[in-house]
Amino acid sequence: MMIHRIQEELIEKRLSSGKAIVMLGPRQTGKTTLMEKIISKLENPLVLNCDDPFIRSRLAGSNSAQLRQIIGSHRVVFVDEAQRVKNIGITLKLITDQMKDVLLLVSGSSSLELANEINEPLTGRKFEFMLYPVSWQEFYQHAGYISAMQQLELRMVYGMYPEVIAQPGDEKEILREITGSYLYKDLLSWKGIRKPEILDKLLKALALQIGNLVSYNELANTIQVDKNTVSNYIDLLEKAFVVFKLHPFTRNQRNEISTGRKIYFYDTGIRNALINNFNLMDSRNDTGALWENFMVAERMKFLHYSRKYTGTWFWRNHQQKEIDYIEEADGKISAFEFKWNPEKRFKVPSSFAENYNISDVEVISRKNFLPFVGVTWKRKFL
Repeated sequence: MMIHRIQEELIEKRLSSGKAIVMLGPRQTGKTTLMEKIISKLENPLVLNCDDPFIRSRLAGSNSAQLRQIIGSHRVVFVDEAQRVKNIGITLKLITDQMKDVLLLVSGSSSLELANEINEPLTGRKFEFMLYPVSWQEFYQHAGYISAMQQLELRMVYGMYPEVIAQPGDEKEILREITGSYLYKDLLSWKGIRKPEILDKLLKALALQIGNLVSYNELANTIQVDKNTVSNYIDLLEKAFVVFKLHPFTRNQRNEISTGRKIYFYDTGIRNALINNFNLMDSRNDTGALWENFMVAERMKFLHYSRKYTGTWFWRNHQQKEIDYIEEADGKISAFEFKWNPEKRFKVPSSFAENYNISDVEVISRKNFLPFVGVTWKRKFL
């Protein structure tokens, strides 16, 4: 049984908008599968898979008359692996501008290239959707409370990629293939990546530092490159949806850290594959950091799918007092601390409480995390 994706309803609400529907996201997250499910409900769709050299050559550089010939009487067109077509943004713009009666859906495995190609040509002509690895909301809805909670440790260790969830027993092999073939494929084809061995060292260094303050200078010394190379590679890793950053929260209080960042992985299975550690929680020395990464990533998915526009940070001062995660929405600040062990307590740093008039920090443990990632007993998909 295929896991139902929250984005399905969100996309279907936009099908009559007259704009192109563009699906972005990491490789192997189910973009093509989801788009094919959506168009299967529509009448007489045309699927153009740009992995096919013939289709790729026909779409590249075609004028509006040639595109009309390709599309024919179809009123639904799905362009898959769109990034493989040269100047695909111009081609898509011609379809949206010249064929108002055509519903255009687009996805691609290489969001680095696809986003770069289409942003300017399709400005004001598209709705963009992001598809991450399966969210805990989606997994919970699919598996049910008991099965989902029984698999919590496995999901932290092996992550939330659809194929990983669907093939228990083969997780390590699948993750190693993703990290070897798919994770690097986009990046190594991108003009900014010239030294794949440096990328590999950087990813492993980042994997060992989740939950910690990351210094670009220290990373540069560790992998023996300059700081600018580290910065450029991490920016590309963000654009490829491998990692994301949290910056420090500060209101210019003198004792607060205002520089630095934390870097997390969108998928903890990818992170664990990079350091080759698939041990369960009672056999790990990074349980707290892994729980923190898992929770922050799941929160990011929930916020994105719920269209909640929230500032996200961490807080730390020069006395090494820290709060794992901060959100600010509509002027309200909320603070969270992540503890795998539900018995662990947390004392709010006095300087934070005094500066921001906040005396309560919510501790998120494995016993109470469901609302934090968007699951309630009456949870319905949007």
